[in-house]
Amino acid sequence: MDETGTADMFADVFAAGHPRGREHLFAYRVRGLDRSAVALWISGVNDEPDRVLALPAADRRRVPLFTTVRQARVYADRRGRKLDWPEAATLELGRVQHWLQDPALRRVPPGAVLDAWNFFEDLARGLGEVDRLPPQGAVHNSAYERLFGGECAAWTAAEQRAVRELLTAGVELWNSCPAIVKPGSGGASGSGRGAPSAR
Repeated sequence: MDETGTADMFADVFAAGHPRGREHLFAYRVRGLDRSAVALWISGVNDEPDRVLALPAADRRRVPLFTTVRQARVYADRRGRKLDWPEAATLELGRVQHWLQDPALRRVPPGAVLDAWNFFEDLARGLGEVDRLPPQGAVHNSAYERLFGGECAAWTAAEQRAVRELLTAGVELWNSCPAIVKPGSGGASGSGRGAPSAR
């Protein structure tokens, strides 16, 4: 896709239903075992939920991914947007993945699990693929409340199972979501592991 096409799609994403500039734009670094990158995260306006920026494509929406925060900032600047914060918050997804590999023997990393849970919901919304995550009900709500309150050690077996299923699906969504790698620089589109690395 050429630079103009990507710029038009980017503008459309922000123009849809909102006056320009009301949504806040942030860089968000994800450090996973299989895929590490910087994505752009959009805070919702009023009651609208947050989401990860994903651009329309012929088949599926694609997430622009960057190696550095600077690349993400330049990408936004060239499209008339400014990041609301100069640095990026970081999701240490690798810690979550290590816990998922052996939850019986490893302690829950509560901060990383909370960040991952929120990120996966925002990613699924941005991609328009909320069905890729398990439906959430009362068990998820109680697990989330305990996690938010720093009481994940009090999870019931059902709550922990629900959290593990949601996070496992979220990791798969992140690792497999279609991406535009270093958009605007001639970077290739792709989906899958290892592109780009931003460790």
